[in-house]
Amino acid sequence: MRTTRPLTLVASAAILTATLAGCSQQGGGEPELSWEDSPLNEYTAAVYGSDLSPEEQQKQMDEQTREIEERTAECMQAEGFEYVPNLQNGGVVFEDDGVWDPESREWVAQYGYGMFNDPWQDQPQPEPEEYVDPNQEYIESLSESEQLAYNETLWGEQPSEEEMSDPEFDWNAFYETADRGCNGEASDEVYGTNLWDKLYEEFEPLMTKMDELYTTVQESPEMVELDAEWASCMADAGHAGYTKQADPMNELSEKQNAFYEEQNAAYEDFDFENASEEELAALEEQSDPTQTPEWKELAEKEIEIALVDLDCREKTDYRDASLRIQFELEEQFIADNKAELEAYKAAAEQAS
Repeated sequence: MRTTRPLTLVASAAILTATLAGCSQQGGGEPELSWEDSPLNEYTAAVYGSDLSPEEQQKQMDEQTREIEERTAECMQAEGFEYVPNLQNGGVVFEDDGVWDPESREWVAQYGYGMFNDPWQDQPQPEPEEYVDPNQEYIESLSESEQLAYNETLWGEQPSEEEMSDPEFDWNAFYETADRGCNGEASDEVYGTNLWDKLYEEFEPLMTKMDELYTTVQESPEMVELDAEWASCMADAGHAGYTKQADPMNELSEKQNAFYEEQNAAYEDFDFENASEEELAALEEQSDPTQTPEWKELAEKEIEIALVDLDCREKTDYRDASLRIQFELEEQFIADNKAELEAYKAAAEQAS
């Protein structure tokens, strides 16, 4: 069963500064700016945002799961198979409860940027329910050829083993044309996947301009000046070489990706089909990058850099200053593209 956290997505222009936004008070008692104050948020909320509480999100997810499973059952029965709706195929939403707080000095001192030091690692996980597939007994009653037909009808066309082992295999192209089976069709109908695809296609020029707005914000003279002030502060603290506030995170991200690429390479060469549970456990232990001295060294470095970064953001008022720059450019963007944005908002609200 999948476990998910509620996520709130934002327009491209707000992605970088969203990580810096908070809801605390400034020294003078004025609320600090937040990405929720974004002028563009009025137009993108229907696509990227959700005002639902975690409880409401869970209720919505449960209802969507029920509807998908009922539609799947109808489709399977029409194809000549039995299928009992499996409500355990849904997900669980739970609150972060302050787990992510990169503007808190106490949090940063413990987790840095939350990359090599995972703030969710020590969080209690919900007890998993025992998974019981209500269709397992029926599946086992089928012949091997009938089981293959059943799975293809349920899940749709799947790549061959040769295709799956091909590093250059184009998964996106495959799924654009492949039959997605009863479950895939039901999911598309409930989630409105096709509607959102059509929405993006219809407003692709506007989407492109919104992506370009992000670049405009980052390259604006005001942002360049703010980043230079921040970089000077970092250099004075012994961390020279950075030019943008996102540089330390990007640098650490590249190093982290290298660890996972090495781990993936170990998995690619492993014979899962013939391996014992002991061999699989040994592989997981040996290839786990988080247990290496190099990882732990970078975890310490992450906290050191993140604390200096926090100091410099506070000294330069980076969070509010960057949002002010962004919001001013968003206001101009809205003025220049008002009609398109209104049409986009109306179409998104209708599709949601």
